[in-house]
Order: sequence, then structure tokens, then C-alpha cells
Amino acid sequence: MELTGASALVTGGAGGLGAATVRRLSQAGMHVVIADLAEDRGQELAKEIGDDARFVRTDVTDEESVRTAVDAASELGPLRVSVAAHGGPAARSRVLGRDDEPYPLDLFRQTLEIFLTRTFCVLQQAAAAMARTSKLESGQRGVIINTGEYRRVRGQAGQSDYSAAKGGVVGLGLVAARDLSPLGIRVMTIAPGTFFTPAFRFGRGRGPGEVGNSCPIPSGWAGRDEYGMLVRQIAENDYLNGEVIRIDGAQRFGLR
Repeated sequence: MELTGASALVTGGAGGLGAATVRRLSQAGMHVVIADLAEDRGQELAKEIGDDARFVRTDVTDEESVRTAVDAASELGPLRVSVAAHGGPAARSRVLGRDDEPYPLDLFRQTLEIFLTRTFCVLQQAAAAMARTSKLESGQRGVIINTGEYRRVRGQAGQSDYSAAKGGVVGLGLVAARDLSPLGIRVMTIAPGTFFTPAFRFGRGRGPGEVGNSCPIPSGWAGRDEYGMLVRQIAENDYLNGEVIRIDGAQRFGLR
């Protein structure tokens, strides 16, 4: 798919994976909306990129806020790429706690709301905007890329809510791709392993026993740019649709 002159929306665009995606898509000639709550980082990134980027303060838990960000992207050019890279708080608890009390359902619902329901909201609003654009020669209108997680395959203890949410994102991908294919809209899911992002509040140089160094090759933490690079490759490759791509260097996790 030709990207030059078209627009893109990246929720979580001021974060680690999101910012790398914004940079890669702008390098491809796209106008990019950085949709995030982090106003300082978002404005700084928009200033770094220049005229091809615009920050729009966006709360993904607010449907109207998401719609405003989508509209802003559509004003910059035909919306061809939407990437859900937003994060949020995720409680960490076992199904039963140490006192054998059930994990609070409200916390479980909150995690599903942020990581699953709001990913669907972004997908839905972006698809509606893409459906209003003209088709390209290939018959396509755009691609929507969601972020899954390696835990959807091998969830670690104490991550029932996060694993369920990301598993839902993965399960959504193929169905959404089939729903939207008649409109010329592709849907893909990226399942990253451990990427070094601002979410990790410590230095990158950790010892061999640390989680970031359990990747067979290349060893150490993955940088953020690999994610953004994959987003661009998916957008440009017309035959990637309805699939999950793991990007984790063959990293696997145990029980904990």
C-alpha cells in the first residue's frame, strides 16, 4: 500500500512503541496523529517530526475523544493506517490471593476495558473513517494494526486479567479482518516480546538473569524501533491480513 501523502493514527503515540511507530510512518511520507494523554511528550515528538505530525490529546477510554483523534487524522489526508499501541495500568494478582480471597472483579474489568474494549473502539472508529475514503488501485482503503502480547500464548502466574485482555485482542484480529475485507480494510496484530520502553523504570543494562536478556538471539532488550519498523512493513505489504506476527526473538517465559 502506498503511504506517501496519506494519514495515520497512533494511539499511545507518545509512548515507547507508539513513538517509534510515529517516526517510522512519518519517514514513509505519512501525516501522523499522535494520540495520547501524555501531552508534554506528545507535543515534543510532534515538534521533533515537524509539519507531518500533530499531537491530539486522547483518552482511549472516552469514545468521543477517540473519534476526535480519528477526525483529526482524516483532516490531514485519507486515513490509511491506524495503530493501537496505547498502554495503561494493569493489576497483577492471582485468581485467588494469598488469603484465598478472589481477585476483585472490578480490577479484572478495568484491565479488559483498557486493553481490549478500547482497542476495539479505536478499530471501529478508524474503520468507519477508512470506509469513507476512496479505494486505491489495489482495492484497499487501509490497515488497522493492534497490539497483542506473548502472554496470550503463555500467560504467567498473576496475569489473568492482562493475558485475557491481550488474548481477546488476538482473537479479534481474524474476525475483524473478515468483517472489514469487503471494504478493503486489512487487520493485523503484532505480539511483541519484551521491549525496552519507558514503562520499565530502570536502566537498560541488566544482568544475564534478567527478563530482557532471556532472548536467544539477538540477546538483550529489544529496542522500540523494531516495532515501528514492523508496522511500516505490514502497512506496505498488501498480503498481510488477519494474522498475528510475534516479534520476540524466540523469547519464551516460564511459570513466573
